[in-house]
Amino acid sequence: MVALQTCLQSLPELLNLQQELKRKQEQRKNYLAVCGDTGCTAWGSKHIKDVFQQCLEQKGLNHTTGLKFTGCLGLCESGPVVIVFPQGIFYQKVRESDIEEIVEKTLLQGEIIDRLLYQDPVSGEKIIYAGEIPFYRKQERVLLADNWSIDPSSIEDYLALDGYGALGRVLHSMSSAQVIKEIKDSRLRGRGGAGFPAGLKWQECNEMVSAQKYIICNADEGDPGAFMDRSLLEGNPHSVLEGLIIGGFAVGAAEGIIYIRAEYPTAVQKIRLAIGQAEALGLLGENILGSSFNFRIGVSVGAGAFVCGETSALVASVQGRVGEPRQKPPHLAERGYNNRPTVINNVETLANVPHIINRGAETYRLTGTKKSGGTKIFSLVGKVNNTGLVEVPLGMPLREIIFAIGGGIKGGKAFKAVQTGGPSGGCLPASMLDLPTDFDELSAAGSMMGSGGMIVMDEETCMVDLARYFLKFLNDESCGRCFTCREGLSRMLEMVEAITKGQSSMVEFELLKELAAVVKDSTMCGLGQTAANPVLSTIRYFEEEYRAHIEEGRCPAGVCRDLISFNINAELCNGCGACRRKCPAEAIEGESKTPHLIRTELCTKCGICLETCRYHAVNKL
Repeated sequence: MVALQTCLQSLPELLNLQQELKRKQEQRKNYLAVCGDTGCTAWGSKHIKDVFQQCLEQKGLNHTTGLKFTGCLGLCESGPVVIVFPQGIFYQKVRESDIEEIVEKTLLQGEIIDRLLYQDPVSGEKIIYAGEIPFYRKQERVLLADNWSIDPSSIEDYLALDGYGALGRVLHSMSSAQVIKEIKDSRLRGRGGAGFPAGLKWQECNEMVSAQKYIICNADEGDPGAFMDRSLLEGNPHSVLEGLIIGGFAVGAAEGIIYIRAEYPTAVQKIRLAIGQAEALGLLGENILGSSFNFRIGVSVGAGAFVCGETSALVASVQGRVGEPRQKPPHLAERGYNNRPTVINNVETLANVPHIINRGAETYRLTGTKKSGGTKIFSLVGKVNNTGLVEVPLGMPLREIIFAIGGGIKGGKAFKAVQTGGPSGGCLPASMLDLPTDFDELSAAGSMMGSGGMIVMDEETCMVDLARYFLKFLNDESCGRCFTCREGLSRMLEMVEAITKGQSSMVEFELLKELAAVVKDSTMCGLGQTAANPVLSTIRYFEEEYRAHIEEGRCPAGVCRDLISFNINAELCNGCGACRRKCPAEAIEGESKTPHLIRTELCTKCGICLETCRYHAVNKL
């Protein structure tokens, strides 16, 4: 590692440093990449890294083999993940007891440890190299590509991959108008949810006349099950900083702010460290790289309110006020932070900017669709074999993401639906699996791109209960400013809860649809305008489930407790007593070696008896 003590004064100095660091990296191709993202850290990867370091030192390999504690390596289902370079050998679910064997056999003898290899959930084949695993092979990793070779706490690693080269090119050979044109030509659309063209947003702010402007990075990722922005900040924070600085130059801002939720302590720590490194090297501050451009970045930590994903509410929170949306116009480009022209982009949008400058807009837009250039990162979670972060070209069909990359549905069960766009998104059925993942296509189908959450559901998911879950979340997160949102969501939640309990009617069902449309059409901000999506989309594609709950008093998926019951098949029950011993309500009676009986008046419908019985004698009705 090179000690970076010199403040860079010019573009040639930056280019020389990049080349020096690149040569040093090339001389040390042997290294272990240990995933240090939040998910793998929860599995103990930090301890794994420390033990690897000790083992390498004990065997005298620390001078020939590097160790990188990286950001997210993508395949969260397999954590802790360790990749051995330069071969790219992929080891999953590594434990402390495996470490010495990896060093002895793989590093020193070149042997493969079979039990640690990834096993394809479809073919059952064990795969040695990361690049050959379908999860990775079928992606097009651009923003996540460098996570395998970057220690996010090291600016040296980023510089060795030509980091901040796009910034140098912008400051010394481009005007703000040229930068904006390049972003417009790339067809980059905001990755935070609305999908507004980033170049148009920058142009609008650039055209405002003001002595002070601001650019804000929105890292307030509030969708349940979404972790794209967090992983970018934790895995490659300098890529986001570089995009933010370039954005500041383009719109004429001298100050940038990263707004991030307090629930992301690791991301907060890493972005603050990255800002300090960039300042020390002269990539932030006065006269950056010998230019006349001055720019500084601050960090604002928010309390984690979902409504602060709305831009005006976000600005209010940054200013220390309650995060509530305000009426527009005026738009933020006219009057935003401190009543000055402000532009807000999310983490993933800004991380794309250096790639567009380096590759050129024409090359960048070759990936994606006619209206939306580039790739999109999704957090693929739920009832799918390969959960994790995936990066694919915009327009890739849902089927390919879920089955080719995600490895299909867990346990061989049937696919039922996928929800895209977070709590305010929609649920799409199997008939929509060939739908392209495009802003406009998803919106037309009753869902949305959102920030990139993708939750897969199998045949055991109740769509009515799912709508209830997301309605409850949105109702809790509503700021309450709009009557239609405050009261409308509360009433919708009551109506859906009544359906899950078998206490509704078709008249109430029709009122639910009408109320959802009213909330969608009459609420001020994006939260309220999209809050009805979970209800409207599940009614649109799964109305028969609603009818089963209402007209038949039955939950087809067997999820809604008020509409299910359990009994024991006397012909299959051998009286082993396992279910009786496990029942927390003591609702099961029976003598040893005789068929047992469930007392329905005591049963809490927890399902433990069903899970416990090895003889399939317990039935859920």
